[in-house]
Amino acid sequence: MTDSAVLQQARALPERPGVYLLRDGRGDVLYIGKAKRLRARVRSYFGAGRSLEPRLHALVGQVQTIDHVVTATEAEALHLEASLVKRHQPVFNVRLKDDKHYPYLKVDVQNDWPRVTITRRVERDGARYFGPYASAGSVRSALDVVKKLFPWRSCTKPITGTDPRPCLDYYIKRCIAPCTSYCTREEYDAVIGQTLLFLEGRSDEVLRHAEQEMRAAAEALEFERAARLRDQAQSIRRVVERQRMATTTPLDADVFALAREGNEACVQAFFVRGTQVADTDSFTLDGTAEASDREVLGAFLAQFYESATYVPRSVLLSGEPADAEQLGAMLRERRDGAVDLHVPERGELRALVAAAELNAREALAMQHTRWLADRDKTHAALALLQEELDLTAPPARIECYDISTTQGTNTVASMVVFRDGMPVSSEYRRFRITTVEGQDDFAAMREVLARRFKRIAARRRRELAAVAVAASAEGPASPQASQPPESPSPWDALPDLVIIDGGKGQLGAALDVMRDLGLRDVPVCGLAKREEEIFVQDVDEPIRLPRASEALYLVQRVRDEAHRFAITYHRQLRGKAAQRSVLDAITGIGPKRKRALLRKFGSVRAVREAPVEEIAATVGFTRRLAETVKRSL
Repeated sequence: MTDSAVLQQARALPERPGVYLLRDGRGDVLYIGKAKRLRARVRSYFGAGRSLEPRLHALVGQVQTIDHVVTATEAEALHLEASLVKRHQPVFNVRLKDDKHYPYLKVDVQNDWPRVTITRRVERDGARYFGPYASAGSVRSALDVVKKLFPWRSCTKPITGTDPRPCLDYYIKRCIAPCTSYCTREEYDAVIGQTLLFLEGRSDEVLRHAEQEMRAAAEALEFERAARLRDQAQSIRRVVERQRMATTTPLDADVFALAREGNEACVQAFFVRGTQVADTDSFTLDGTAEASDREVLGAFLAQFYESATYVPRSVLLSGEPADAEQLGAMLRERRDGAVDLHVPERGELRALVAAAELNAREALAMQHTRWLADRDKTHAALALLQEELDLTAPPARIECYDISTTQGTNTVASMVVFRDGMPVSSEYRRFRITTVEGQDDFAAMREVLARRFKRIAARRRRELAAVAVAASAEGPASPQASQPPESPSPWDALPDLVIIDGGKGQLGAALDVMRDLGLRDVPVCGLAKREEEIFVQDVDEPIRLPRASEALYLVQRVRDEAHRFAITYHRQLRGKAAQRSVLDAITGIGPKRKRALLRKFGSVRAVREAPVEEIAATVGFTRRLAETVKRSL
């Protein structure tokens, strides 16, 4: 399409507020913008070539089609622009890094026995949402803190109160076991209520409540409950002490500071509730090469608050954002109240912003360090897996398990091992399922993992028992009490990541086994074949690795190797079973004659196709027996 044709489209736009989408010849969105008057804004791109920035020159040269959406106000246009940028990720826009929704903590208070989980989708379902968080790592860290402080359930099974015994979480004080009626509905609701207060940043109120309950329990001579509340209060106090003091007067504010270096940009966020920084996070942005600081910060704020579940009373910034007036209107509309959007210049608020600026620069420097270290493709894949699955380190040892069966017969499983991204075939293992009848892949997976990890679980129990004995003894243990070290074995190696070939069901079966064995610290994920989605514990939506990433290729390779190893073993057993069912049923054919036939012909099919004379010439055979074999086959 000619430049004049594009200009004609621009001239046809209305003189009203709205959003415009500039597309190339293939229909891909190049840029999304907002305008108080659509026609005037879009026409400015065409016909004023000398005054355009280099970035806009490159944009205008590719535009073939102009779409637009009319809105009632500029604030509504800003909101729509942020939403469309997050959806289309156009290359000429400043945008939050990665084409995905940021994660939230979800408390499903609309259900009878609520849980806290991670989700990337905010819905109007009656649940409470907290976030967004910048990464899977930050949201899982928050979930770990909440889980250690408050004993709500992490299982997904229906709560009837009639289970014969609780799971391991009860014994390590991570759950108050509603499944066995060890707690009442009111007690469980109180735990969820304290969890909500803590997530809202009201940790002082939670601490006061725990201390009051502790004193009341002690006065009522409920010393075990008082001790539990004392431990909870101490844990809350430690968490609160790690949060740095923000101001001497209470605040309800979000603090954002921008750091840039070359084509890279990072925004550090402090979320201040009361007098403390309740949480922090850092966000990386793309498409910032030729945008000003004002444009970068304005685009970030619009996209961040477009999906945020909470807008505070104050938003403190390191610099003035673009479209500040429209941003303020958008925030007031989302909050349904006044919002103070400003750049502090002095006092403790300026000190708070300065601290955020320092952290933004540090986050950018750390990002550079990671990028420089991940030059090798395998290292990059392992690093991306660490980030997406929230592992403590790149998974040096990966184990993958797969089940293979044909309508519940000859069910087998495979275990393959990859170390530093490379297969270690000497540590592959295969399992013949012995305790499962019929088609039950979940039960088969439970059997395999129990057999694989029972040695590690037993060793941990021995170590814990030894520690307990040593702690209770008055003096050092005698030399006779020490046990000689066991000989090393591949079974003793603890994987950094366990991959289960399957979706949520297979993952749930695996997590049940690991929980029962006391190995909850071993990361486990499920890889579904259809969409190559990764399922992990406590997260509603699957993780989708970038299609062109080395990390996706690595997990596919691991999964395919486990599938190949499992199906090879299954075919061997099925072949042997087929041979037994055919040859063993022939009168006059015993083990020796069967072995002689298979040694000579190699397979039942070859015996079937061989002439009678050749079968009769086999050691131990007569012509009559050879004719019997041919008739039977």
